[in-house]
Amino acid sequence: MRLRRLLIILSLLGPGLISAMIDNDASGITTYSVAGARYGYALMWTMIPTAISLIVVQEMVARMGVITGKGLSDLIRENYGVKTAVIMLFCLFIANLGTTVANFSGLAASLEIFNMSKYAVVPLGAILVWMLISKGNYRFVEKVLLIACLVYVGYAVSCFMAKPQWQLVLKDTIVPVVKLDSEYIMLSIAVIGTTITPWMQFYLQSSVVEKGLRKEDFHISRIEIIVGSIITIAIGYFILITCGTLLYPHGIRINEAAEAAMALKPFAGEYATLIFTVSLANASLLGAIIVPLATSYYMCEAMGWESGVGKTYKEAPQFMLIYTVTIFFAALMVVIPGMPLVSLMVTASFINGILLPFVLIYAILLINKQSLMGEYTNSKVYNVIAWATVIVLIILSVILIFSILF
Repeated sequence: MRLRRLLIILSLLGPGLISAMIDNDASGITTYSVAGARYGYALMWTMIPTAISLIVVQEMVARMGVITGKGLSDLIRENYGVKTAVIMLFCLFIANLGTTVANFSGLAASLEIFNMSKYAVVPLGAILVWMLISKGNYRFVEKVLLIACLVYVGYAVSCFMAKPQWQLVLKDTIVPVVKLDSEYIMLSIAVIGTTITPWMQFYLQSSVVEKGLRKEDFHISRIEIIVGSIITIAIGYFILITCGTLLYPHGIRINEAAEAAMALKPFAGEYATLIFTVSLANASLLGAIIVPLATSYYMCEAMGWESGVGKTYKEAPQFMLIYTVTIFFAALMVVIPGMPLVSLMVTASFINGILLPFVLIYAILLINKQSLMGEYTNSKVYNVIAWATVIVLIILSVILIFSILF
């Protein structure tokens, strides 16, 4: 009985852990690395409220998927109209395209450290990613992603090799450090926007629906979401500590995660650089799989088209076409000489941070609909945290705009 129970639990794992872990893609790792190198531990305090918000938001959209059996875009279209869904999803498509470019760029930059040309790495990576989704089924893809998530432990190893001052780390984690300059505010929004991304909400709800999770088993998925969210925040935390410990005191300014990997070598040794680099390559490849997949899910749901991993072009033509175009167009942008890839990476995180409040507003309104969710609507505590997240993001965005203008 115990073995059977364990097998049942393991069969339910996947969506919550994958969506949380792969949120730390190349764009996210770049944002954490840049934040640590430019401000040391000054942004550490943002991780605690972000962790709480991440858990609440992830649990909320997963619950909505289990109870309704529909994806987030599907619900937005049905309840607020096709026009609203299309406008929002067009903006998200642009942001997701930038994030996919960031992932292929991260893959290229990490493997260039091993003297591998991006003109070979990126096309090969794009073909492998495309084949995984177009030829594999959902369960196979899920297993591959879960195994690859184990590589993220490399960032914890790099962090401890950096030998940070843990007392100072703890202090800056608990006591907020606020700087009123535009770069600090932009990185604050980017840290939140790369940790709680709009695309992950659409992917999580769609994958929960495709996996066919039942409401009787949702308590297991809830635990998975909490654990996955904590691990995700811990990874970002480790990257901030590593770069804040080794790069910030020496005034080393970086623009991408691969630069951080190389800059660590004189201070933490060759092994730290190797671990950081391999972890970045793994995160980039996983992000290149999931972000286009999320894009295909929400666009097809919004338009009422057939979608699903492992379906052929004949079964789901729009789904596979969107996935194919997103992957290969992003890969093409990376191999074009002179393309400002670093700016695209940070800008993608920033755009996600700006768009996130709008996605969350619709999610909160939907999950509090009695006719839609029945007894599974949000509790007062969940609503307070969810609305507080939206309000904080809006305030940060307004402050940033004014600081840039004036």
